[in-house]
Amino acid sequence: MIFAEPRFGTAIIDERDLAGLADVHEELDRVVSQLLTRRPDIRLLFLVGSCPSEVIKLDLSRAAERQNRLHHPAVRVLNYSGSGIETTFTQGEDACLAPLVPTLPTLPTLPSPVAQPTAATQPNAAHKESAHHSDNDNAKSLMVVGTLADVVEDQLRSLLNHMGLSVSFFPPRNSQAMPAVGPNTRFLLAQPFLADTARALQSRGAQALSAPFPLGVEGTTAWLQAAATEFGVSPERFEQAIAAPRQRAEKALAVQREMLQGQRIFFFPDSQLEIPLARFVHRELGMTLVEVGTPYLHRQHMAAELAWLPAGTRISEGQDVDLQLERCLADAPDMVVCGLGLANPLEAQGLTTKWAIELVFTPIQGYEQAADLAGLFSRPLKRRLKLAA
Repeated sequence: MIFAEPRFGTAIIDERDLAGLADVHEELDRVVSQLLTRRPDIRLLFLVGSCPSEVIKLDLSRAAERQNRLHHPAVRVLNYSGSGIETTFTQGEDACLAPLVPTLPTLPTLPSPVAQPTAATQPNAAHKESAHHSDNDNAKSLMVVGTLADVVEDQLRSLLNHMGLSVSFFPPRNSQAMPAVGPNTRFLLAQPFLADTARALQSRGAQALSAPFPLGVEGTTAWLQAAATEFGVSPERFEQAIAAPRQRAEKALAVQREMLQGQRIFFFPDSQLEIPLARFVHRELGMTLVEVGTPYLHRQHMAAELAWLPAGTRISEGQDVDLQLERCLADAPDMVVCGLGLANPLEAQGLTTKWAIELVFTPIQGYEQAADLAGLFSRPLKRRLKLAA
């Protein structure tokens, strides 16, 4: 998520409110007004609940209503909780996007082609036949759901465009350009922690496409293939669109695999990215899965990922830190992916750790990021080797 200011309102309020020396609502009004004065281009503003705002019982929903009255119609103010007290912090994105779904424009029901043949392809009768879409296909609209870095969004859009498909992204870069949704919408999840958003889209009639998540070469290919199959893209055109970036990614991953092959890895539950990441490191980097923990297991969204994990993989759901720590120390894996609070104690026990949060805030989706994703796992091992030298 990208915030207009790199801090929360309660951080600006600081300890004065906790000591009862400041009125939290007056402080919030001041901060919002100051922000909108400096940034008059803002049209959609989120008040994000954090752990401090939960502790001091700040009612951000009522605060958002008040801000809407103060700044209507120039700015729309919404609120959601990103607090780790109530949930894992990645679900803050779900809490942000789900309430926006009912406000999205309605997709027109009249057929409108999604594939735009180029002049170079029109004369070829064989191509016309292979790229032919039925009227039902032409009425469909493709949406990618989940916040992505701009560079990743551009790459995925380009790949889909090369297949002849137009695509919208939710959330969009500009809050004034929200995508339309309706019964003809088909959507791909780019992030695994969007259960409420997916349900909200389905309540508008949209249909989810089942696919692994676009991590690594294999996951990205299968994710793109789900869209290609749904929209009737020919195998030849699909292969032509992905061949070059897939080959580059495979070549780059081969280098990382040399260090990671055979290394044993343990995932603590943190972000809901754990199962797709485990699939990637096992199938594409040759790592051995000791345990894969996840805060919440949405079996429908994870169906394709679970099918790709090796039989007998130990999967744990939910937070039971004491038992998970016991298993981790007993297993003595080569690498542990965990939250910041566990990393230092585990390092003190002689284990090599990887901060889970870095896997959330680094662009990791798509072909061009596959080697960067692998590098996030190889760097802790390289660090360990240097320290031991």
